[in-house]
Amino acid sequence: MWAGVDVGARRKGFHVAVIDERGLVQGPENVKSVTEVGDLLAEHAPAVIGIDSPRCAALVGERSRACERDLAQGVCGIRYTPDQHTIAHGGSYYGWVRNGLALYEALSAQDRWELAEVFPTASCTRLRGPRGAMSRAAWSAAALRWLGLDGLPTGRLSQDGRDAIIAAWTARLCSTPGAIEWFGEIAVPA
Repeated sequence: MWAGVDVGARRKGFHVAVIDERGLVQGPENVKSVTEVGDLLAEHAPAVIGIDSPRCAALVGERSRACERDLAQGVCGIRYTPDQHTIAHGGSYYGWVRNGLALYEALSAQDRWELAEVFPTASCTRLRGPRGAMSRAAWSAAALRWLGLDGLPTGRLSQDGRDAIIAAWTARLCSTPGAIEWFGEIAVPA
């Protein structure tokens, strides 16, 4: 199995999805704490967890990471991650980044999972091409349908839910040789 986690700030929490070879096994489920994410993942023991959040800050004094600049140049735009000081003192906007860094720290400490930083927008771009004039919702929903996963909810999914499933699918590709192009720490479908 493989898991995907879409990271939000403290109030929004995390959206977690788990897939297997055929389709969706659990989720996407909204959980509020790092501990709850760990508990949910422990139930399924995923081989790889794709986390939609920066794995680290930019170098001191930098406004972005080299891997993000490379991804923006080669695949699609991305919101840049500044240095640790800016993240820590940059106000509420960086709450989701702080939450993501806490998740990486907690899951890494358990030393039982392979973690991959993923960016569902880049995965969708590789799957379906650039978004163009389509709304993000319609475009990511089309990409999700294209995956052909069994067990997807029949009702409308939130963007966070779609991102969690696409993050899990990207994590799955990390287990397939040659299926991922790495932009530094960021895994993108090849």
